[in-house]
Amino acid sequence: MRISQVAAYRVDLPLREGAYKWSGGNEVRVFDSTVVAVSTDAEITGYGEVCPLGPAYLPAYAEGARVGMAQLGPALIGLDPTRVGVVDREMDRALRGHPYVKSALDMACWDILGKTANQPITTLLGGRYGEDFPLYRAISQERPSLMAEMVAKYRAEGYTKFQLKVGGIPADDVSRIQECRAVLQPRDILVADANTGWTQHQALWVADAVRSTDVYLEQPCRTYEECLVVRRHTDRPIVLDEIMDSLSAVSRGVHDQAMDIVNLKISKVGGLTKAREIRDYCVRSGIALTIEDTWGGDIVTAAIAALAHSTPPEYLFSTTDFNSYVIRSIAENAPERRQGRMRAPTGAGLGITPRMDVLGRPIFVIK
Repeated sequence: MRISQVAAYRVDLPLREGAYKWSGGNEVRVFDSTVVAVSTDAEITGYGEVCPLGPAYLPAYAEGARVGMAQLGPALIGLDPTRVGVVDREMDRALRGHPYVKSALDMACWDILGKTANQPITTLLGGRYGEDFPLYRAISQERPSLMAEMVAKYRAEGYTKFQLKVGGIPADDVSRIQECRAVLQPRDILVADANTGWTQHQALWVADAVRSTDVYLEQPCRTYEECLVVRRHTDRPIVLDEIMDSLSAVSRGVHDQAMDIVNLKISKVGGLTKAREIRDYCVRSGIALTIEDTWGGDIVTAAIAALAHSTPPEYLFSTTDFNSYVIRSIAENAPERRQGRMRAPTGAGLGITPRMDVLGRPIFVIK
């Protein structure tokens, strides 16, 4: 089997709640997502998706993903897509860096591998644990009382894990944390995600102010060194996200005991192939994981679900259902939320079927 064609599609994903806001005054109202179709001479096509969280979050942006895929496409023609490790290395050889560009292509190859083996990629990624798994709900940055209202709303829908977008004025963030914690039950989980938005001294002040509050602190500062200082001055559990962008970064964090949890985003590390390596290393090292991506629709959500559902439950801290945040469906048979929980599709590959009428005409085709 050989790759014979790579095609890419652009699709807008408007947000159900109108806007998504996080630290630094950043805001997105419509996500710009790219779907890629990798076709083979065996008439099997795999699909992948990548959706950066705007250009100001990570070194990634939607137009760059498409330009990069067009650059990489010719290097993939003629490769066997079921040899996912070989394809991963070839992409790294052909294009240095830019992991988000490679993620959707790698995802599509896993979809082909699963379809060829007639197995869901959940099985190929390690095997399915249990019937479903719990989700978290991200709460966009607003005034504290409104965020608490949203937490209460989603708790009534079955969620028990919440990620607050903080990283603003420290005193306001403390109010956000305390007001949201007050509407939760003792066993519910609350994460305050600063998305690198605090300086070191601000993060230390917040950590001290919430020292008696049941809350996890996520990515308080921009650099690893700053986060490590915060880690060593608080007994609040620490989640690291944006700076955990490779196996070597995670290994350094494990060595330094820099975090309790790693937020593993598929596109941030370059696709499912590398994400699986990092997931397995974390499990062996006793580090729990939030498994997700920067954003996306039904296809990304299916990939997240596959990696999450194949993770031992004691190490799966949380995951999310991005397709429930947007109002446009781009694939059939995508995973859906049920009372704050989700399960991976059971069909071969990713288990989804793209809605080609929604995707429209490809923006490029490489043969």
